[in-house]
Amino acid sequence: MQYKIFPPEALRTTVHLPASKSMSNRALILNALSLSPYPIQNLSNCEDTQVLIDVFNSQSNVFDIKAAGTAMRFLTAFLAGMEGEWIVKGSKRMHERPIHPLVETLIALGAEVDYIEKEGYPPLKIKGRKLKGGEVYLSGNISSQFISALLMIAPLMENGLVMHIEKEIVSKPYIHLTLSMMEKCGVQVKWENNHITVKPQIYNAVKFAVEPDWTAASYWYEMTSLIPGAEVTLKGLEKNSLQGDANVTNLFSYLGVTTEFLPDGIIIRNTKKRTKKFFHDFVNEPDLAQTFAATCCFMGVPFLFSGIQSLKIKETDRVAALINELKKLGYLLKENGKGMLEWDGERCSPEKEPAIDTYDDHRMAMSLAPGAILSGSLIINDPKVVFKSYPDFWNDLKLAGFTIEER
Repeated sequence: MQYKIFPPEALRTTVHLPASKSMSNRALILNALSLSPYPIQNLSNCEDTQVLIDVFNSQSNVFDIKAAGTAMRFLTAFLAGMEGEWIVKGSKRMHERPIHPLVETLIALGAEVDYIEKEGYPPLKIKGRKLKGGEVYLSGNISSQFISALLMIAPLMENGLVMHIEKEIVSKPYIHLTLSMMEKCGVQVKWENNHITVKPQIYNAVKFAVEPDWTAASYWYEMTSLIPGAEVTLKGLEKNSLQGDANVTNLFSYLGVTTEFLPDGIIIRNTKKRTKKFFHDFVNEPDLAQTFAATCCFMGVPFLFSGIQSLKIKETDRVAALINELKKLGYLLKENGKGMLEWDGERCSPEKEPAIDTYDDHRMAMSLAPGAILSGSLIINDPKVVFKSYPDFWNDLKLAGFTIEER
């Protein structure tokens, strides 16, 4: 399937963003660990959250989490501490995403986990039992989801958990999000330098209300930056959010978008201002990197990004995907060293009618779709990948005045 997207002449709209899948998935795990009777308010309706809901409603011991990386990591740790025998599998791409740092750490803490096919990768066979816990060392330059997965089950380990995190920590705000939600459930955590200590404790059942998703907001910032006079109201976003991607408000100020906070959300506006070159270390906001790579190219702003090493083990190799797809639109990006991506302004002839491949990656579709604003139209292949985090993305674009033709 393809969508051909045509932009509106002006952009003035109000958007009700999806709930944060990061908060939703953590809330589901914490609700289960605390045996909570309370339903989660504003739970995400995205595919990545639905697979977790399906697991908790399932009578089976075999779980297919499809392409949901968060679910794979969180469930692996969760099931390792739950009595029973479990099998966790996923999509073809999920079976190509390494999970050995998490599995080997769980084994060191007393878990029994086996690789069913390729060593170091899903699918997994897990024999769940109460974990002993103890002291472990984990590299910080891997997925923060590994660290969050271990932290959430740490209070239920016999001896608790002392985690020493080596090297620079990527996506640190996601770890803070995990700890904040754990602390809301009454769990005390001590984090000093790169050492996190969680003693054996009992979770309290609490009522969770999930915030709207700041990462989803980034695509509306992108569209606003590209349309003169644009004004978009985004409902429900909070200034003091637990989500690290709320930093989008500061970052887009360099690309001509202002943010006005209201009691029930924000209004973003195009100011026509822009920086001459954009530099940023995305180590704390890797999910924003695609949005900013596309925006900078579309605005003609050269950039140098660092801290994006985790993008290579996401739904796809996002660095390679960006280089491939933006070349179709006439932009020549370079992977300038490990964790680096650069565009120095070099252009090439765009394809006559480019069709953007999405690589089973929701963020490729959403970050590149605004390219239609410059070219007058743009084709997106496999557009339904957005269901992974923002199922109503295309409908929201239609409500904002975009025309979308199914092909």
